[in-house]
This record gives sequence, C-alpha cells and structure tokens, in this order.
Amino acid sequence: MEIKSVRFWILISLVTISGFSQGMLLPLLAIILEQNGVSSSVNGLHATGLYIGVLIASPFMEKPMQKLGYKPIILIGGALVVISLAVFPLWQALWFWFILRILIGIGDHMLHFGTQTWITTTSAAEKRGRNIAFYGLFFSLGFAIGPTTTQLLKINESLPFILSSILCFSVWILMFFVRNEWTKEEETIDTTGTKTSLGRFWKAWKLAWVALLPPFAYGVLESTLNGIFPIYGLRLGHDVSMLSIILPCFAAASMITQIPLGILSDKIGRKKLLLFVIGGGILTFYIAAFVENSAVGLLITFSLAGMLVGSVYSLGISYMTDLLPKTLLPAGNIMCGIAFSIGSISGPYLGGLYIDLMPNSSFFYVIMALLLIVFIAIAVKKADNPSTIPIEAH
Repeated sequence: MEIKSVRFWILISLVTISGFSQGMLLPLLAIILEQNGVSSSVNGLHATGLYIGVLIASPFMEKPMQKLGYKPIILIGGALVVISLAVFPLWQALWFWFILRILIGIGDHMLHFGTQTWITTTSAAEKRGRNIAFYGLFFSLGFAIGPTTTQLLKINESLPFILSSILCFSVWILMFFVRNEWTKEEETIDTTGTKTSLGRFWKAWKLAWVALLPPFAYGVLESTLNGIFPIYGLRLGHDVSMLSIILPCFAAASMITQIPLGILSDKIGRKKLLLFVIGGGILTFYIAAFVENSAVGLLITFSLAGMLVGSVYSLGISYMTDLLPKTLLPAGNIMCGIAFSIGSISGPYLGGLYIDLMPNSSFFYVIMALLLIVFIAIAVKKADNPSTIPIEAH
C-alpha cells in the first residue's frame, strides 16, 4: 500500500510539471514574440503548436503502452519536454520554436496519457473521484505557477527555459525509482469485439461520448477566458492590471473545490454532480453578463464559476472511467485529451468570431450556450448511469 502511495504522488508530481510547462510556455513565448514584433495573429497561430502536438500523438500511443507498459511512455514523454525546453534558447526562429512547441505537446500528452491511465486503472471505485481530483488540482497548480517564470525575462531571456528544464528533469528522474506495470492480462483480453485502435476508439465513443463533452467544454473555457476575454474586457473599459487580477480567479477558485467535488462525486455519482456544477456555471455566467462592467462583479463571478465548472475536466475523466470497461480506458483517456485539445484550439477562434459578429451582445452568452448544450446532453443520456454498470467492468 505504501509503494502504491509513493507511486501515486510521483505521478501527481509529473502531472504538476506538465501543467507548469504548459502554463509557462503560453505567456512566455507570447511576450517574447510580441516584443520581437510578431503580429498578434501569427502569435496566436503559433500557440496552437502545443495542441497540434497532442492531436498528432494521440492515435499512436495506445499500442506502445500495451507493449512497453506505463513507465516507458511517461519517461519518453518527460524526456521530450525536458530536452525541448533546454534547446529553446539555442536558436530563436519562428519555425524552430513551433516545432519545439509541437514536441512539448507530444511529450506532455504522453505524460498525461501514462499518468492518467495508470491512476484511473489502479484507483478503487470508491476513491476514483478523489484521486482524479488530485490529478486535476495539481495540474492546475502547475499551470498557475508556470506564468510566474515570465518575471525572469527581466534578468535573461534564456533563464526561464533553463530553470524550467532543470525543474522538470529533477521531477522526471523520480520515475526511475518506480516499478513498471502493464495493464493486467484479463484487462487486455478483447472483450469488446474490437481488435484495432480505431475500433476501440469507436467503441469508447459509443459508450462514453457524453463524458468527453466536459473535457471539451473545459478546453474551450480555459483557452477562451485566457485568450479572448482580455480583448473583450479591454473593450469594456477595464484596464490591463485589473484584468490580470480577474483572470487567475477562475483557476485559483477551481483549486479550492477540486478535492471536495471529487470526493462528493464518489458519494452521489458523477452525473448528478456534473449537472449541478454545469447548471451553476450557466447561472453564474448569466449573472456575469449583467455585471460585466463592474470589476468587482467579474472578480466574484469568475471565482464562483471556477469553483463550479473549474473541475469539469477531472469530473469528466472520472465519469468516463465509470462508463468504460478497463480494456477501453486507454482509448477513453486518449479521447479525453483529444476532446480537450479540440476545445482549446477551437475556443479562441469561435470566441473571437462571436465578438466580431455580435459586438453588442455579451461575451458570456456564448459560454452559456456551450454549457447548456453539455448540460442537456448529460441530462438526456439515461442509459449510461454509472450505478447500472457491473462492478466487474471496472
């Protein structure tokens, strides 16, 4: 039991540095490219490299993990992140940095896939929500700490990359003290009637498509609130310093409720809790639309929204784990990552398009519409109630 506990916290540490590397790169490279005179459109397009890397890697990870086990996938992913961060200062060219972003996206997704699948497959059903809540909490923590490295640009432009690569390496090396594991033999037997990865993806989609909507919605929320809302906020007349205080409230507040909501989901069920937090999120953003000219009003509504819908990614993973047999969990975890990435890529574009087409309408209405669609989909999906799934399937 102690060995499992040590392994769990090493995996959680790796999730933290994955969040840290992503949270650092987005603002750090945006600032550097802006200072170098790169246009905002090219800057935004450049930022998609991270998520493109996730999409490139996703279809090719299930088979290697079945053959090699969890540990090699995590080690390879971590090595990609560490090496890519270390070589950023070597050559400042747009195409070179874009390739490095893609490599970090691939490495981060390998880290996520390995750690997420290892945690979901080895967590007892009664502790699954709590364990995945820790996963979400520490990723958010790393993501929140990452942007602080931009302060190091005042000292030297290479310093953030060097220090972050050293930090990531120091955590990554802990994986050498963890014993490798594979999915259990009975979990790899083809019980789903599908022998190809594509077939397993399709089967996982049919059984758990509704659980992929929360990660997608979270991807849209995170990228839109961080990438598009600042533009909308400036147009409303809020100054940059106030927006820099308002924006972190969403992520910070989500950290407060991640663990309590995860534990609560183990007790009352993922579906009920998702309906509650998403319903609360719709109401909160509806209020935000009426108080958007008040900085204090936005501060409060962003915090409330974070406490509610800031946990939908980890709750979605838990829900997916409830709906799928263990043999399909690797495919399910990959598809959660794909859903999040598609949301992260499409969110800023759709949000920006909405602002252009509906200049007199509140930005928060588009977020409400997205959450309402997810709410209805979860509410009407009656057949996939977690309580009806046999224990043997877990």
